[in-house]
Amino acid sequence: MAKNPIRKSKPVKRDDPMNGAMKFFLAGLVAELYLLIIRRFYVNGTAVQMIAWFDYLFYFSIAGLVILAAGAVLSAVWRADQKKRVVGWYVAAGGAFLAAASFLIWKLNAPALTFLTVLVAMAMLLGILWSLYDRECAYALTILSISLVALWGCRRELSNLYLGTYVKVAVVVYILLLALAAFLTRKASRSGGMVGKLQLLPADADTMPIYVACALSAAAMACALVSISVAYYAMWVLAMVVFALAVYYTVKQL
Repeated sequence: MAKNPIRKSKPVKRDDPMNGAMKFFLAGLVAELYLLIIRRFYVNGTAVQMIAWFDYLFYFSIAGLVILAAGAVLSAVWRADQKKRVVGWYVAAGGAFLAAASFLIWKLNAPALTFLTVLVAMAMLLGILWSLYDRECAYALTILSISLVALWGCRRELSNLYLGTYVKVAVVVYILLLALAAFLTRKASRSGGMVGKLQLLPADADTMPIYVACALSAAAMACALVSISVAYYAMWVLAMVVFALAVYYTVKQL
C-alpha cells in the first residue's frame, strides 16, 4: 500500500507546456488568417469577388471534409505510433475547422464570420492557458471566457423576436450548468481531486477561483435576463476579472 495515496493521485505534469502553447498559438493564428481573408474578399470585397468566394466557400467545405477523412484514416493507420497518430489528429482537426467554418459562413454570411472570429480567438487563448497554467486556474478562466461569449450573444439576440425566448432558456440552462460545475468542484476537493474514477483536479488544488468564476458568471447571466444594458456592464466586469486572474497566475507561475 502506498504511504501517501493522496500524493499519488496528483496528475503528472506535461514535459513541455510551452510547446503545447505554441501549437495552439500557431493554429489559432492560421485560423484567424483564413477568416480575415474571407472577410476581406467575401464580406468586404467587390461584387465579383463576393460571387466568386460564394462558390469557393462551398468547395472549401467539401475539401475540409476530405481532409478530415484523410486525417481520420491516417490516425487509424498510425495507431501504433503515437507521434504519427497525433499528426493524423492535427490533419483531421484542420479539415474539420475548414469544413465547418466555410460551410457556416457560406450559409449565414457575416454573423457566422464574426462569431467564428471570436470563437477561434477564445479557443486559442484557452488552449494556451490549459498548456501553461495550473488546472484550477484553467477551469476558472475557461468558465469566465465562456460566460463572456455567452453575454455577448445575449446582448445581440435577447431582444430578437424569434430567438429571444430560446436564448433565455439557454441562459437558465447555463446557470444550472454553472451550479453543477461548482458542485463537482466541491465534491472533487473533498476526495483528493477525484470525481468517481476521474481526476478532475490536483489533490492540493485551490478551488476558490473556480467558485468565484461560477458565482460571478451566474450573477452576470442572471443580470442579462433582466436588462441588455446591464449585460453590457457585466461583460466589462468579467473581462476585468479574467485579466486580473490571468495576471495573478502568470506572476505565480513565474
